[in-house]
Amino acid sequence: MLSRSPRGRPQKAPAAFIPPCRPIFSRRPPPGPGWAHELKYDGYRLQINVRDGRVRLYTVNAADWSKRYPRIVEEAKKLSGSAIIDAEVVCLDEDGKAQFDLLHSRVNDHDAIAVAFDLLMHNGDDTRGKPFIERKAALRKLLRRDRGGIQYVEHAEGHGEKMFAAVCDLGLEGIISKRIDAPYRSGLAPSWLKTRNPKAPAATRVLEGTF
Repeated sequence: MLSRSPRGRPQKAPAAFIPPCRPIFSRRPPPGPGWAHELKYDGYRLQINVRDGRVRLYTVNAADWSKRYPRIVEEAKKLSGSAIIDAEVVCLDEDGKAQFDLLHSRVNDHDAIAVAFDLLMHNGDDTRGKPFIERKAALRKLLRRDRGGIQYVEHAEGHGEKMFAAVCDLGLEGIISKRIDAPYRSGLAPSWLKTRNPKAPAATRVLEGTF
């Protein structure tokens, strides 16, 4: 694992790598307007760097995993221009549910896909200073065509408690709530809140220290 600089950037990280925004844990979703809520998938954080058909996939610690997920790389090559996309790599079962065990075993690396939820750079334009809702709209436009290897993460504005309850009923990991007017900030950010389903497999792994 790469060591980190005082500002949180992994030392010897590639110049194109952007340290990711990390959510703060919350016991319940934030109430009221001004928040967008997304499903939290059970997988690994992944940054997709695309430039003129060349693709690099970086982990949260800036490790290069480009050779590990060929399906994601092939889909990213089809994107025009350049982009840096914030995403999660997952393995989905027949019901479309992310299964961490399938991903962690590495047997299914060739079937893993990326679920994309933010756009940090696009054709040389640094979009991190724009509001979340504008970045999501730009990402939606970029991924407007059906791409099996890179899928757009939908969001809902308001009603976070209802969405979280539904996610828990389905046994999914939880939700990420994001301020719709907030810029993208590397490191821990109060504009991103993670509410975890306490009965989800991911929560069990953390408590048991298995991953």
